[in-house]
Amino acid sequence: MHIDKFLNYLQFEKRYSEHTLVAYKTDLFQFSNFIFTEFNIKNIEEVHHSIIRSWIASLLDSGISSRSVNRKITTLKSVFKYLMQEDVILENPTQKIISPKNIKKLPLFIEKSKMENLFHDINFPDSFEGERDRLILEVFYMTGVRLSELINLKLIDIDIQNSTIKVIGKRNKERMIPLSPDLLNDLKRYSSKYNINEFIFVNLDGDRISSKSVYNVVNKYLSMVSSLKKTSPHVLRHTFATHMLNNGADINAIKEILGHSNLSATQVYTHNTIDRLKLIYKKAHPRA
Repeated sequence: MHIDKFLNYLQFEKRYSEHTLVAYKTDLFQFSNFIFTEFNIKNIEEVHHSIIRSWIASLLDSGISSRSVNRKITTLKSVFKYLMQEDVILENPTQKIISPKNIKKLPLFIEKSKMENLFHDINFPDSFEGERDRLILEVFYMTGVRLSELINLKLIDIDIQNSTIKVIGKRNKERMIPLSPDLLNDLKRYSSKYNINEFIFVNLDGDRISSKSVYNVVNKYLSMVSSLKKTSPHVLRHTFATHMLNNGADINAIKEILGHSNLSATQVYTHNTIDRLKLIYKKAHPRA
């Protein structure tokens, strides 16, 4: 019961995205199942820190990455903070929890030549779905938006006069992203041709496209040009940021476009740029 109230709080008061809500629900379902199976505990408010530590240990033993485990810990911290606020519990058991250290991985991205192949060599069907899918890939690559942001883009968000589009990011923060002339023209032609009225990306019934459908579109077409095991919308976000940096864009400008709250989240992309510079140096310098 308390978990349901917590999820409603996230949905209606905190206004979390559908994607984030699904992640929280999944984490809490897994945790609830663990405490019932291992300790015969039905109510989350009965949990103490040693049980949480046992859950963390079981997750790490099963091979789940420390990053994923830390995300699940964040979920628990949020729910127990909520229970404290509601006076359901007197002590927060997550205060005694130490998160495992993350192993930093460089963000995956698609090479520039392969992105050119995607838009120049791949034949998209001459249909509504074909034109929509190509535009989805263009918007991801040209703006760096998140999946949840893309599916919520509306026609009214496009400012034709200033060549920008308004994006509603995490915590309902708004930001303006510039649009290239070609992308702006493609959006105008697509919306006019298919009589788009509200959400830019819709299904055949005219309803807002689902996250799963967009994911399938991206995976389908990126798999045609890349051998990466992971071909998700977020890879296109990484690709946007990496290519921008490689072409001399200011990192603070990229931070604003991506909607990062702090610069450290953006700086991870500099590692890819440094690796590229090292490669160029090795190839070009006679004594490298």
